[in-house]
Amino acid sequence: MLLSLGANPLSGYATMFTAAFGSLEGFSETTVKSIPLLLVGVGICIAFRANVINIGGEGQMVMGALLATAVALAFPAFPSFMLIPMVLMAGAVGGAFWGAIAGALKAYFNVSEILSTIMLNIVAVQFMNFLLRGPMIDPAEIERGTGIPQTMRLSENADLPILLEGMRMHLGVLVALLVAVGAYFLLWRTAIGFRIRSVGYNPDASRYAGISVPKNVTSALAFSGAMAGIAGAILVFGSESHRMVTDGGSTGFTGSAGFNGIVVALLAGLHPLWSVPSALLFGGMLVGANALQRAAQVPSALIIALNGLIVVFVVSSEYFKQRYAQAGRVEEPDDNDNGVIVTEGGNNE
Repeated sequence: MLLSLGANPLSGYATMFTAAFGSLEGFSETTVKSIPLLLVGVGICIAFRANVINIGGEGQMVMGALLATAVALAFPAFPSFMLIPMVLMAGAVGGAFWGAIAGALKAYFNVSEILSTIMLNIVAVQFMNFLLRGPMIDPAEIERGTGIPQTMRLSENADLPILLEGMRMHLGVLVALLVAVGAYFLLWRTAIGFRIRSVGYNPDASRYAGISVPKNVTSALAFSGAMAGIAGAILVFGSESHRMVTDGGSTGFTGSAGFNGIVVALLAGLHPLWSVPSALLFGGMLVGANALQRAAQVPSALIIALNGLIVVFVVSSEYFKQRYAQAGRVEEPDDNDNGVIVTEGGNNE
């Protein structure tokens, strides 16, 4: 694509890499861009393990941010050590509630979660527009008559602390990493995670074993929504303006992280821990896109096309891996005699 636009691919990618990872400031920007991608991606991993697809990250981020903002507005005098955990937990609750609605519709009424999550995105955006133009609008905007849909500057006690002086890297980076590790332990080290994965593998067998399929489908989407809700809260309280503001749509607030997080999860093989380097890659691409535009005179929107190509190759690789496994010979270690079991066409011989 770079060649077709008259740019040198080698120097173009070198520029992107240097801008994103070649300096401490660049790496700081990359980590900040990666936070919502990682959190949404981790949530997508949880949902996919239950064999449900969460396309509602955008709406869940919005609802999490709204509830977190409401908490900050209601308790502005609370000290930081209390208010910061409160707004993050509120973000998780708001996102979980929005995800659970789609989960319940899927589990109990067999409503496609793809359709319900997309439609709930629209509802969340309109609800945000209503609140930020009415009950939550900054009183100063009403006095000036400008009517910009935004809240007042939120309590400084809710600001996420900066980790590196003079940089934008803040506490949200550590929160996102802890959430990724926590999601791994949830899925593979707890009974809840076992039941979610069991339902995803085989709902009929799970039902026969006494596992409630509707309950675990709803739980999976609730957990997924909670991750996105935390991302929404971090976008508010880790921003420079420290207020929630909208341009009338979700993209102006989320930066499309609710959709790009799906790409992060796919590239990570739907594994929470592998989502960390995956999110850093896509965060670096977002930071490097602007540098690429300046250096090579190509549109930064090229990154959107690159994201799409990554999805195509990742999804295609699954098809070819399955064909290889079916047609090829796969050798697996035998724990009994340290020999091998030769598998052909899926049958052990």
